[in-house]
Amino acid sequence: MPRPLWTGAVSFGLVTVPIKLVAATESHDVSLRQVHLEDGGRIRYRKVCEVDGQELGEDEIGKGYEISKDNVIPITDADLAGMPLPTAKAIEIVAFIDRSEVDTRQFGAGSYYLTADGPVAAKPYTLLREAFKRSEKVAVAKFALRGRERLGLLRPLGDALLLSGLHWADEIRSPAELAPPATEVTEQEIHGALALMDTLSTEHLADLDTTDHYTEALHELIAARAEHRAPHPVEAEPAHAPVIDLMAALEASVAEAKQRRGEAPAGGGEATVHEMPAPAKKTTAKKASKKAPTKKKAADKKTAPRRRKSA
Repeated sequence: MPRPLWTGAVSFGLVTVPIKLVAATESHDVSLRQVHLEDGGRIRYRKVCEVDGQELGEDEIGKGYEISKDNVIPITDADLAGMPLPTAKAIEIVAFIDRSEVDTRQFGAGSYYLTADGPVAAKPYTLLREAFKRSEKVAVAKFALRGRERLGLLRPLGDALLLSGLHWADEIRSPAELAPPATEVTEQEIHGALALMDTLSTEHLADLDTTDHYTEALHELIAARAEHRAPHPVEAEPAHAPVIDLMAALEASVAEAKQRRGEAPAGGGEATVHEMPAPAKKTTAKKASKKAPTKKKAADKKTAPRRRKSA
């Protein structure tokens, strides 16, 4: 079992559930060190005071808030521990809401499992979990972790309770200024996009290939360097040509997706790809360019001197 990050209780009205908080995810990232290219020596960062130039240890370093460049207010651990924070040792359930009411942009502030802290907590923990399942609602909760109060979403996951950290509402940026300019699309293009979505649809995320190919390739690169050999070649994704005709691209994408799944395209043939008509100006220019040499030839014919007949 992973090491608990936090120990406290879930406050559910007058019901208290002693729990431990453990991380719901783990990182498999490969850590790369910074080294000196000339001799391979490790590059290390040292914490040095800007005033006297002394290198400091962890026990000599505190916290402070910078008001200005030369004015920093010290904040001690005792100051932080004495703050009136009701969620310091309790996950406070604020309200129960429908899952659909939560803005998905707020997710991304960590996920944690709640485990019952001791045999006494087993019954209230189970009671809260089963109540969640019957109501089909989720709970908005407040909790304190790593020195600050956070917002979370509490819900059941299998036989456990999951607390998903949420960003506060004022941390969410508006997408208004990022929207593209107003553009019209045809019904045919919309139906083509829907057909592609239907072809690429699957019922479960577990059915997809969610392998981290980058990390696999990085492990292979490290192993190759350690064994003084070349890395195994990796098949590159085929390059796609620039999109000229949107409908043709949609139809070709549907055919490609069906081919990957081993399905025959509709009608038993390949996707219909049609070329876009050339703009009128370009057509006129081509006609003009074709007529120009004709006039030139006619002019040359009139002005060219006749050859003399051989005697």
